Amino acid sequence: MGFTGFTGEAFEFYEGLQADNSKPYWTAHKADYERHVREPLAELCAELEDEFGAVKLFRPYRDVRFSKDKTPYKTHQGGHSKGFYLQLDADGIMVAGGMYAPSPDQLRRYRAAVDSETPGRELHAIVGGLRDAGLEIGGDRLKTRPRGTPEDHPRLDLLRHRSLYAHEGWPADECVGDPEVVTRVRDSWRRLRPLVDWGLEHIGPPDFTR
Repeated sequence: MGFTGFTGEAFEFYEGLQADNSKPYWTAHKADYERHVREPLAELCAELEDEFGAVKLFRPYRDVRFSKDKTPYKTHQGGHSKGFYLQLDADGIMVAGGMYAPSPDQLRRYRAAVDSETPGRELHAIVGGLRDAGLEIGGDRLKTRPRGTPEDHPRLDLLRHRSLYAHEGWPADECVGDPEVVTRVRDSWRRLRPLVDWGLEHIGPPDFTR
């Protein structure tokens, strides 16, 4: 059976989890999570696999070992494939693509590529095109500039990024019962492909296990 859309229960589940992020809530509603969140999201991802490769869904449990926040469960369900990202939460659906959490070596390669004329200009054009298409540009950024970078560098804004991605999304009420969500995600990932491909070429594949 292919993807037929999400139910309102998918978003209501996360509304409840935001209000009560506890094991009793999770245990009482785990069947809702499996039926209304994980199963349809897996079906959606399966329809994207032929073009974007297998999409791996993240575990719903948070790693709290080194975090001050000890809430045990993620308040969203995400999935990823080679730099592409998809997420469902109480507010709706978000899709993204780019560089999320680079290793120190990857960050060095990113800055070297941005500093170089040809790949740097390519990335500047890609990011500008995505912004013009209505996508938001996100990522962690330095407040000043990387050490040794001149103030008048033509791509200083890009060099400040410690992570760089573009994203867009749709509210929950536009996604309930709509099988065309898979088309929206596919079209969005196609728009994001130049950014993802640039990262794969100049930085390397993302490591979502870190």
